[in-house]
Amino acid sequence: MFDATRPSHAPADHPRVKMGRVGILLANLGTPDDYSYWPMRRYLNEFLSDKRVIDYPAWKWQPILQGIILSKRPFSSGEAYKSIWNHDQGESPLMTITKDQTAKLRTTLQARYGDQVMVEFCMRYGNPSTISKVRQMVAEGCDRILFFPLYPQYAGATTATANDQFFRALMKEPWQPASRTVPAYFDEPAYIDALAGSVERAYATMEAKPDILVCSYHGMPERYLQQGDPYHCQCAKTSRLLKERLGWADDQLVTTFQSRFGPEEWLKPYTVDHVADLARQGKKNIAVIAPAFSADCIETLEEINEEIKESFEEAGGETFAYIPCLNDDDEHIAALTKVIEDNLSGWLD
Repeated sequence: MFDATRPSHAPADHPRVKMGRVGILLANLGTPDDYSYWPMRRYLNEFLSDKRVIDYPAWKWQPILQGIILSKRPFSSGEAYKSIWNHDQGESPLMTITKDQTAKLRTTLQARYGDQVMVEFCMRYGNPSTISKVRQMVAEGCDRILFFPLYPQYAGATTATANDQFFRALMKEPWQPASRTVPAYFDEPAYIDALAGSVERAYATMEAKPDILVCSYHGMPERYLQQGDPYHCQCAKTSRLLKERLGWADDQLVTTFQSRFGPEEWLKPYTVDHVADLARQGKKNIAVIAPAFSADCIETLEEINEEIKESFEEAGGETFAYIPCLNDDDEHIAALTKVIEDNLSGWLD
C-alpha cells in the first residue's frame, strides 16, 4: 500500500499527501455500456461529435447527426454489438480484452517496480473515462503519468483525440502531474515480431494455405493524408516490416482499409471490395489480419468476420481465415512492456 507522507519542505501541521508514484494509463477507443438503444446513442453521440473524427462544421454536421443518424444508427450498431457481446461478463469484447491486457501489464510492471507504479486503463469514449482515471491516479499519489494510446500507428482520429482528452483531464487538476505521451510504435521490432508470430502460428494450423494475407487497417478520409496525417505511411511501413520479418515475397501480402463512413473518398483499396476482387482473380483462400487494432473489437469481430467475409465468399472465395488481434498474447504484452519502459526512461530505473 502506498502511504501518504508530509512533503519534506512543509511545516509540521501540513496534511499528509500521497506522492511519488508513476501512473501508467493505457487508453483505447471505447465501448458502449450496453447494446440497447440509449447506451448506444450516448456512445455514438460522443464518438461522432468528436471534431477529430468528423471535422465538418458543427452547424452542418450536428443537425444530421442528431436527426437522421442518431435516430437510426443505434439500432443497427446495437445489433452488431449484440452479435459479439460478452454476455457472461456483460460487456463488449474490447472491454474484456483491455482489462486482461491491463492486468497482465500491471503484474509485469509491479513485479519490477513495486508500488512505485500504478497501471490503469481508460476509454476515449464511454467508461471508464480518461478524466476519472487521471483523477484517481492523482488521488493515489501519481505525480507523473505516462499516457499510452494503444494504437500502433498514429492518426488524428485515434492517437491525437486520446491525447486531447488526456490534456483536458490535466486541465482539471489543481496540481498537475508531470506527463508524457507514448508515440506510435508501429516500427517497434518487438511489436513486429509479435505480429509475425501470430501469423506464423495461425498459418501452421490451417488446412488450406492462404494465397495471400490481407492486412486490413481502419480507414480514414484521403484528405486527412493530404493535410499531413502520417497514418497511411505508417500503415504501409507496418505491412512492409511484417512482410520482411516473415521473409515473404511482395505478392504474398496486401494492404487495405476498412470501415468507410460517409460520402468522401477514403484510403484505398477498400477491404470489403478488394477481397471480392481477390476471389474473382482466383485467390480462393485468404487470411486477414488487422494490425492497427491492439484488441479485437466491433471492427474485427463483426465487420471483418461477417461483412468482409461475406463479400469474399459471395465473389467465389472458398476459405476465409481471420487472424485475431494480439490482444493479451504474451508476446504482445512483452512488446507493450518494452514500449512503456523505453518511455519511462529517467522516471524509473
